Amino acid sequence: MKQAGRVFLWGTLLFVPVLALAQIDPEKRDLLQLGYNGVFEGKQPFSGYAYYYHNQPDFLRTNLTLRVALSPTYLDSELGIISALGPNTDLGIGMAGGGFYDSYNEIRGGTFFESESFNGYGAETSLSIYHLFDPGREIPLYLVLRATPHYSTYQREDTTASTFSLPNDHLDGAVRTGLRFGGVEPTLFPALAMELSVWYEGHFRTGSGFYGYDNDRELNLQSHLFWSEAALSYTFTNQQNIYVRLTAGTSVDADRFSAYRLGGFLPLIAEFPLSLPGYFYQEISARQFVLLNANYLVPIDKRHQWNLAFNASTAVVDYLPGEGQPGNWLNGVSGGILWHSPTDRWKVMTDYAYGINAIRDGHRGANSVGFLLQIDLGKPGHLFATPPPSMWQGLERVFQ
Repeated sequence: MKQAGRVFLWGTLLFVPVLALAQIDPEKRDLLQLGYNGVFEGKQPFSGYAYYYHNQPDFLRTNLTLRVALSPTYLDSELGIISALGPNTDLGIGMAGGGFYDSYNEIRGGTFFESESFNGYGAETSLSIYHLFDPGREIPLYLVLRATPHYSTYQREDTTASTFSLPNDHLDGAVRTGLRFGGVEPTLFPALAMELSVWYEGHFRTGSGFYGYDNDRELNLQSHLFWSEAALSYTFTNQQNIYVRLTAGTSVDADRFSAYRLGGFLPLIAEFPLSLPGYFYQEISARQFVLLNANYLVPIDKRHQWNLAFNASTAVVDYLPGEGQPGNWLNGVSGGILWHSPTDRWKVMTDYAYGINAIRDGHRGANSVGFLLQIDLGKPGHLFATPPPSMWQGLERVFQ
């Protein structure tokens, strides 16, 4: 594959985010999402996403919901069966697969090592159980149980070193369980959202073993991840919006394929985006971490269509062995302009970001620009109903 072709494939990929929601989405959605981060210093892998998200309740029958996320090279889908295992217990049957989803890019100390990066292709099925504990309540509490057999196969890039051994093709029997109170819609800067959640995810692999230069790294037989998240998005009567996410995670026997990877500002590239503005996407590989993101939108015109957008992010990380660098406290900031149409059918944002502690050529500080686009082809919806204003009066007084 020539270099130009490689750039094109990365450019058309990227990931299929927001795939594994913690409950069957009750709203009809047709969304086009696009995001990109470009850097000024150093060289990075292509950082962005482009996909179409479709969610259709009452698919063929009133108790069926079809969810599809389609990128240029990857398809993820799930058929949700309402009340399949009882009046408050739903079942999800999923299939996914395609090219480049399991590709790996090695980034250490602010440097992208193309000679240690390679392509990966994957396919999976999934079986999910969603149990609602509080039917009829305004904010749902769900238990999630999911089993996902995932098969990965790897291939060299033109730039992969001939002396670098690829990991074994393998089957990953992943399991996830969690409790989620509330939730966040799969949309760009939702007007209202609240979530408290705790999660466990285990990976049990065949084909584990050593790879790399003289077998200097390992694909572990097992890896175990534990994380939690608290998120709040609220829009005040003056149309200012604040969106805060606090995420913390730890792990047991994590490797390069299961470590937490932080970096970049691409809010819809994953169900749990680990954003650090100004850094390369997935620049930081962590065994455990605490990450705080805060976004603030301020309208600057009478119709509230043009907004100043600010983000500040800070993280404390414990690096994955072999991926460390000086300093465990990482910070990034960004500022930009967000425009949305009167009905929120279109949202477009451009921003400049600065990675305060990012390492580039032995120095601290990195600059990047970003672009985000959302086109809502359907009617907007909400994961849960808007609460009475009295619930939010304390926040209203602080920020207005």
